[in-house]
Parts: sequence; structure tokens; C-alpha cells
Amino acid sequence: MLPLPSRILASLAVSTALFTVPALAEIPNSLNLNGTTGLIDMPSGEAQEDARFIYSLAVAGPITRATISFQFTERLSGSFRFQTWRNWNELVPDAPEKLTDKSFDIRYLLLKESRYLPALTIGMIDFTGRGLYSSEYVAATKSFGDRLKVTAGLGWGRLGSYGGIGAPFGDRPPLDPSDYGTPNTEQWFRGDAAPFAGIEYRINDNWTFKGEYSSDAYVMEEDRGLIERDSPFNFGFEYQRGPMARYGIYSLHGSEIGFAFHLTLDPKTRATGGVMGAAPTPVKARPSRTADPDAYDGEWVSQPDAGPVLRQNLAKRLAKDGIIIENLSYTAQTVQIRIRNGRIDAGPQAIGRTARALSHVMPASVEVFEIVPIVNGIGASKVTIRRSDLEQLEFAADNATLLRQKVILSDAGPLAANAVGDDGLYPKFRWGLRPAFRLSEPLKGDVGVRLGASYDIRPGLVLSGSVYKRLFGNVDRSGEYSDSDLPHVRSDSSRYTKFADPGIEKLTLAWYARPAENLYSRVTLGYLERMHAGISGELLWKPVDSRLALGVELNYTRQRDTDGGLGFDEYDYDVVTGHVSAYYEFGNGFIGQLDVGRYLAGDYGATVSVDRVFANGWRVGAFATVTDVSPEEFGEGGFDKGIRFSIPLNWALGNEGGTSLGATLRPALGDGGARVDVDGRIYNTIREYHGTALDTEWGRVWR
Repeated sequence: MLPLPSRILASLAVSTALFTVPALAEIPNSLNLNGTTGLIDMPSGEAQEDARFIYSLAVAGPITRATISFQFTERLSGSFRFQTWRNWNELVPDAPEKLTDKSFDIRYLLLKESRYLPALTIGMIDFTGRGLYSSEYVAATKSFGDRLKVTAGLGWGRLGSYGGIGAPFGDRPPLDPSDYGTPNTEQWFRGDAAPFAGIEYRINDNWTFKGEYSSDAYVMEEDRGLIERDSPFNFGFEYQRGPMARYGIYSLHGSEIGFAFHLTLDPKTRATGGVMGAAPTPVKARPSRTADPDAYDGEWVSQPDAGPVLRQNLAKRLAKDGIIIENLSYTAQTVQIRIRNGRIDAGPQAIGRTARALSHVMPASVEVFEIVPIVNGIGASKVTIRRSDLEQLEFAADNATLLRQKVILSDAGPLAANAVGDDGLYPKFRWGLRPAFRLSEPLKGDVGVRLGASYDIRPGLVLSGSVYKRLFGNVDRSGEYSDSDLPHVRSDSSRYTKFADPGIEKLTLAWYARPAENLYSRVTLGYLERMHAGISGELLWKPVDSRLALGVELNYTRQRDTDGGLGFDEYDYDVVTGHVSAYYEFGNGFIGQLDVGRYLAGDYGATVSVDRVFANGWRVGAFATVTDVSPEEFGEGGFDKGIRFSIPLNWALGNEGGTSLGATLRPALGDGGARVDVDGRIYNTIREYHGTALDTEWGRVWR
């Protein structure tokens, strides 16, 4: 008789041949209780669609899992999971009531499914953790028609703990506590390997049945008496609610009931289908020169009130789009307008609206429009558009592409000597009271209110601050001192959460300038963030048409008091930090960054990060920092690493504006590799109006 795993695979093959069903729409790639592509407990060989962002919440008996996953490319995906085991102290009274674990997963699609071959994926679960869930696997999935999918695979680690067939690559060494948080490479694909298998059958457009044979013996949970694993078979039904939400209910191990909720978001599209806002004004075409030669007479420039009148008329037209005119300069043939975009989330759309307004207001002799977006009081770039191109291409097929081919993008350059400003723009005071949300882990965060204010003294010189008051939440507010051997530059964060409520988050004076062509500078002085105060300076080299940018930053900081006021920590810790940075745009929204220098705890090292930025404002990335701090000194996690994301609220709401919801998630918050969290770092503020980023959303220039 065949062994049990072989009998399962054989029965799956027979059942495949028996299914003959009517055609349905393409089966979406579903998710498992770990929040990754798979069956119920087991992974599958498929991948999600490129750029899918997924939040999953699953309850499996005494285990709760919250996972954030992102499909970085068509083949590569990563996940961050926060997991708790409830009633962990049932058999050991002195143990904590809950055991929590945070882990990273990674998987790569080796082979896409074809007519004869299955999709094939290799993956690792909890590959830098404490080994509680560490697993490696190879999984293959084949579709038969549009209703049935069959998966078979081989797992190691936890996925090799039941029904093993031997250790083809040698024994799996135990994980030393000193290695927690670092890649456990010596364990990868070592130890017993065990097969797993399963099916996914789509009943109709909403309902799906799943069944699997699991190779996870749940040894740890059974030893604790948390789970009675009576069977390796799991079964369940899932309900698809629209394109984003999926719900599941499962029978697990022959003894438990499980539930899951998956929310799948697509950063490439907008949940509302588009951004709502005022319709654009059509381009106003000039009369031909032969029909009205007087219209092209440039004598109007000699009129003393021409500048104020033109500026006033332009300001009225642009006000409905939230665009403010900083300066206006002109000759008989050329106009340069410097604008501040306060509401529209796409730079090209703001540029297009400005160009249309110029076509209505500027005399016919003006052929060249120079539009300079202003960010933090400094020119980010100069977009030069010929008026005749606007007139000719407005109704042409593929008009955005044709216009971009004719537009010239260059350095903003200095402000013209004859520029007409507005005495009413500066100084300017603004304030707001808004709800605020802080997310520290997939299942932990708090909700509060933030009072913020800013005072624009003059272009590039801004006084700003904010106060935060927590209303409710479940983040750590113990107020206990950290036992870190390093200066407590981050590990005492729970004390700031507890005692700085309400507390001053920041209170700074920032100065932004353009020292020379392609150079941008920032100096920020004051209470830079809730834990550190001081002075921060930055210089960035970034040509508008270059994928490469280089920067240097130098900071002197003192640690603030935990009460959130204006005082300083009793240990009076101060430090000089600094970094040399390189940024590179690889295309398709991917931005790499390398920072080398000294960190807040006095350690030296480097940070590597990769972010994927989307045209609609989404941003998802991962980072890792390695310094001369040893894993033992750093503590849990071994070194600083994590994922970060930012979701613009207008993506979901469809309105205009720049408010975002985001977080940085780490397995552990240690003192090593920490940088001061100062607002307004230059690269991300000016990049929107430079070549690659501007081109990504250039299609909105006519909207």
C-alpha cells in the first residue's frame, strides 16, 4: 500500500480527471491563514498580481495572526506577521499569558503556470526570527479548467514536522538565542522534509471550497496543550466579497475552527475609480497672426499695471484648484510663473491646470510658458511648454505623450529680477486639529488627535509644530526603562508614550534654500521629533533629469524628557550623527537608497532600503541597517529591519489632497541603527517634479 502522502497525491490526480464543469471567470489566487498565497495552512505555487497589498487577520483556535503582504514584483513578495498564542500559561503557570512573535516571509515565483507546467514557488517563513515558525518550502500549483486547482509541495522546518521522508540536505541545527533576528541560513532547507498537498475548487463566482493535507505537526502547541491535532486534514469554505474582501471559515486539525479575513488592495488603481475635482478649463486658442496682428503686439509689457493685473486674473483662475502663485515674471514672448500646489495630488495635473490658465490670461504675444513648482519655498524644477503646442495637441490622440515629447524639463534657476510677488502671501499662519492614528504593529496602535500649526515667515523659512493627544489604543504604555546596553535612543519609547500624553511632537524652525544649480539645502532647528531635539542640516545634489541623487546630512541632538515638554532627559544624552546618502531610481517606481554614517546610539554602519512608489501616491518599501553593534547588544531582532508603507487617503476617498496613512513595522525596536526622525528631508519633497516621477503621472496633465 502507498504511504499516506502518496495516496493523497494519487487521489487528487484521480479527482482532477473526474471534474467536468461549466466555465467561470479566472480563479483569483487565494490566501492562507498566514496571509500569504496558499490554501489553508499550506502555501501554494502561485503568486499574487504585481503590486498587490494585502492585510490579513486570521484566528485558528488559540492562535491569532495579523499579516501585511506586498507583491513587490510579478515574482517576488514579502510579508510581515504579528502572531499571538493565547493561554500560553495553561501548562506553565509562570509563563506569560500570551506569547507573541513577529516574523518575515519571502517567496519567489520560479515558474509561471503554462499549458503543461504548473506554477512553481520557493519560499521561506520566519527566516530571520526565533525559529518558532521557521519553514522553507517548494510548492507547485496547476489549474484544471477554471474551477479546480491542485497544489503539491515539500516543506522543511515546521512544514516538515509531520510525515517526513528524510533529510535530503542534512540535519537541521538548533537555533542559538544569539542568532535571533538574523537570517538563520544554517537551517534553511535542512532537516526532515515532508510533502503537503491540497485542492481549491471554485463552486461559483463567490464561493470556494478548499481541502489540504498539512505537513505541520504543531508540535509546540500540542506540547503546551493548546491544540489537539487529531488529523492532518484541513477543510474550509471561502466567500469572495467584491474585488477586495475575502472571508473564510475552516475545520482545522480535526479539532479546531478557524476564521480569516483578507483585504486586497491594488496601488496601481484607485478604489473610487479616479480623483473627484473641478473639471479643467479648456485651452483658449489665440487668433491667427494674420487675422489679428495687433493681438501679437508686445507693447503691453510697458504698461505699469500689467504685472499686478495679470497676476490677479491668474490667481482667480487657479484658486479653484488650490494653486497659489508665488511669483510672476514676463517678457513679450515668455512668462514664468512659480506656483505652490496645495491640493492636487499629481504634479502634472497642477502643471496642466496652470498652463490652461495662462492661455486664458496672457496676451497672444506670449508663446513660452515656464512653470516652476515651488516646494518648501524653493523651485523644484522648470517645465517649459510652448503655447502653440498646447493649442494644437489638446484634442489630438495620445495628446499627453505628444506634449511630453515637446516639453523641456530643466533646473528651476534663480528668481527673475522683475518677478511680481504678493505681499499678502507672507507671513502666513495655518493650523488644524485632526484625528491621528499611530500604527506600531499589525495589531497594535493608538488613535488620538493632533493639533498642528505652521507659520511661513518668508519663502523657505517655516516655523511649525504639533501636539498629540492619545485617546485610546493598545500600544505598550508600561513606562518601564529598557534594559538595553546601548544609549536608550529608541528602546524607551513606551515611556514617551505613557508620560508625553499630551506631548509636543515637534517644534522646529526650518530653512530651505537653493545654494546653486542642482543643489538643495535644508537646516532644521528645534524639537525635531518626540524623543530628540537639536539641529539638522542637509545638502542634496539632484539634477532634474537624473536617476541618481547624492546627499549629506549632519545632526547634533540631545534626548528630550519623556514628559513631552521642552526639557531634556535626566541622563543629558547628546550625540553628533551624520550620513552620506545615494538615491537611485531603477524604473517601474523602484527607488533604492544607501545611507552610510553614524547613528543615534553612536554606532557606525549602513542602511539599505528599497521602496516602490506609485503614481497615485502609494509607497511600500523595506529596509535593513547593519552597524558595529553586535546582535547581543542590539537585543531581540539582532539588527534593525522592517517594512514601511504610506497610503494616500484620496486613493480610497477619491478627493483631492495629500493626507496619508502610513507606518513603519519592525520585529523589534532597538537602539542600534536609529536615525533622528526629522521632517522635510529634501529628496522625497522635490522628486515629484523631477524627470522619472513627473513622467509616471504625465497622463494627468490634460485633466
